[in-house]
Amino acid sequence: MHLDQFYIDGQWVAPVSPRFVDLINPATELPAGRVALGSAADVERAVTAARRAFPAYSVRSRESRIALLERIKAGFADRHDELTRAVTEEMGAPLAFSSTAQVASGPNHLAEMIGVLETFEFETRKGTTLIAHEPVGVCALITPWNWPVNQLICKVAPALAAGCTMVLKPSEIAPRSALIIAEIIHDAGVPPGVFNLVNGDGPSVGAALASHPLVDMVSFTGSTRAGVQVAQAAAPTVKRVAQELGGKSPNLLLPDADMERSVTLGIARCFSNTGQSCSAATRMLVPADRQDEVIEIARRAAATWRTGAPDAEGTQLGPLVSRAQFDKVQALIESGIAEGATLVAGGPGRPDGLERGYYVKPTVFADVRNSMRIAREEIFGPVLSILPYDSVEEAIEIANDTPYGLNAYVQGGDLGLAREVAAALRAGSVHINYPPVDRGAPFGGYKQSGNGREWGEYGLREFLEIKAIVGYATA
Repeated sequence: MHLDQFYIDGQWVAPVSPRFVDLINPATELPAGRVALGSAADVERAVTAARRAFPAYSVRSRESRIALLERIKAGFADRHDELTRAVTEEMGAPLAFSSTAQVASGPNHLAEMIGVLETFEFETRKGTTLIAHEPVGVCALITPWNWPVNQLICKVAPALAAGCTMVLKPSEIAPRSALIIAEIIHDAGVPPGVFNLVNGDGPSVGAALASHPLVDMVSFTGSTRAGVQVAQAAAPTVKRVAQELGGKSPNLLLPDADMERSVTLGIARCFSNTGQSCSAATRMLVPADRQDEVIEIARRAAATWRTGAPDAEGTQLGPLVSRAQFDKVQALIESGIAEGATLVAGGPGRPDGLERGYYVKPTVFADVRNSMRIAREEIFGPVLSILPYDSVEEAIEIANDTPYGLNAYVQGGDLGLAREVAAALRAGSVHINYPPVDRGAPFGGYKQSGNGREWGEYGLREFLEIKAIVGYATA
């Protein structure tokens, strides 16, 4: 692998000033290689290459861009197993989940974007005015460790489809899958300079990208704290900033909901990916007079989730990604106990028999008040909070009482009522009765969960400028 190199202007190159950091396998806590970290000088090389490539790539035909995306999609099929192992090794996802969810998200989003690009109208007429949608320019793409394939492709695919050139900075914690995808993109025949990759940390590479005067747009996924820093760095050059940030998603179980199904699947929506998803349904709002019933269902459901080595048969919960994340989740579990929540399942410490690795117990709290830390802060671990409510109106108020607004979930037998509740929730996506994934639906948040949208046509539009040519036609 090219752990000691960057991909710039169509070639694998050495860093200007080599600096390295150990990669830690979260299942063993042992070093698993070293990755080179870039600097402002590496960013300068990559941005210059992207700027140089933009004029030619921005006017390439729709057909040639579709063909490029098709070849990248085919490359995923060829290297699926290799990508699966990389995701498991770098961030601890169980092998089965890495294969069917983490890695599979890449070609699925590519297929959606290809379909969008086939029919998207880049030019429309409004009377005598032509409305043109043109590529925004050079884009800085900054992606996280928790969904390393999904978040990368959700940015790279629409940027390529729009006609933009780009510099990608993947997470320095989980760079392996990004390097494999860079090889796939290279093998697909991307023109030199259109796609570039520079590994590094936020203060060195992320800040240099966000502040660079030749970067026209920053697309960032990560914590709200880091998102604020990116926006501040980008502000002096007034570039576009699209952000997908944190979440504290409510899962509102209406009084007529099928509690067995709603709670069991709600546990899955919280625990999936070991809870390390910004869209995780971490606050379960339930009728107060049915909380005891919900507690018993949740206790049974949590007990079925098997924690273990990510390469072991049947593992559903792997380790958290890092020591810092492990310590944070442990502290928040302790805070839930200290603040008086009822511990239903799990709790502090590692699961029995797992003495090494960043493993945590799948944990459920009940009798949670929305003022508690476990209800306010994004935990990023398999920790569910059950909050009782006395009326649907109170439930909506509790659900919206958060600085975040990424996802929300509603369960109920009366679809009309569920729709009314969904309309009242302040979130970018609301899911009624656990529907299947819709990769054409816009994904993004309200409030401190960010701005802009990803996925499908809405993701493509983020990478397009709008130009009005008035007087284009005669009346």
